[in-house]
Amino acid sequence: MTDPTADLLPIGLEDRLPAAARALTRARRAVLDAMDTHGYDRVIPPLVEFENSLATRMNGVATRRMFRFVDPASLRTLALRSDLTVQVGRIAATSLAGAPRPLRLCYAGEVATITSDQLDPARQRLQLGAELIGSDSAAAAGEVVALAVEALTAAGAARVSVDFTLPDLVDTLAATALPLAADRIDAVRRELDGKDAGALRDVGGEAYLPLLYAAGPFEQALERLAAIDAGGALASRIAGLRQIAARVGDRARLTLDPTERHGFEYQSWFGFTLYAEGVRGTLGRGGTYSIGGTNEPATGFTLYIDPLVDALGEAPARDMLYLPPGHDPEIASRLRAIGWRTLAALSDSDDPAALGCSHKLVGSDPQTL
Repeated sequence: MTDPTADLLPIGLEDRLPAAARALTRARRAVLDAMDTHGYDRVIPPLVEFENSLATRMNGVATRRMFRFVDPASLRTLALRSDLTVQVGRIAATSLAGAPRPLRLCYAGEVATITSDQLDPARQRLQLGAELIGSDSAAAAGEVVALAVEALTAAGAARVSVDFTLPDLVDTLAATALPLAADRIDAVRRELDGKDAGALRDVGGEAYLPLLYAAGPFEQALERLAAIDAGGALASRIAGLRQIAARVGDRARLTLDPTERHGFEYQSWFGFTLYAEGVRGTLGRGGTYSIGGTNEPATGFTLYIDPLVDALGEAPARDMLYLPPGHDPEIASRLRAIGWRTLAALSDSDDPAALGCSHKLVGSDPQTL
């Protein structure tokens, strides 16, 4: 008796059939092309690495979410990658350590995790992104944000919006203008994340209350942030945010939530989240960080475009030319060279229309079926 569960896929994994795969492939190619046109060279890291390497190149990388197993050759623990950014950091710190800076790299590949997010059941996703390594400036951040917006737009996203944040803002203020005891910093961060004014007062963070209201559309939120008396500690951040926003211009809707930390485990002074109209949830994140081991500054972004592709729907197939038995292979080769997609008959009984063909080769010319 056939086991009805034999071909079930694990929770969080799925097949993409031809039309869906075609849509994802086109979007992936559009993103990579956008990054390539701005001088970002693609790297292709391995699917599996030593767990220790993945864990030490970036703060906030949780190896407990990775599939791990023992390498029979080295007897060391290997891990299936859950984030390509870490691998790009390793490449920059090792194989490309002597390359001129700033170094611009991009990537595309599958990543997997043991557990999924509550809002997203997928445990395997296509990750695309770019990293600008060797610069910690607002100019670098502006280039990266603008590129992320352009890449998403090329993939088909409409009305992209970008939410800016300042991940280390509490640490900066706690050490200067708004002092906090070390044992209160985490509590203040937590209540700011929860947007709970009462709880923020209860943990001794009353001075941080104005930050809760410095959120919303970019210009208004930035004005509220600038009005906070922080003894000049915010001046450079505000100037940097203005410079980044100017680089993006009107290509995206900009908002600001200076205390948002979810998803910014290893970012330093600047972070951003990407959204698009008609797509549920986030499509990507990015920001500034330091590469573990070398502490070299970098700025980058990661895109997860599966939800965008799902929202856009399946991609129609290109016209396909049926090549009947006995066709001239040189004519078929010439037609493929100018863009035709062809399907060669295997027998006289093949049905061109049933096989998805839109045209048939008659002599040396394609004719509509």
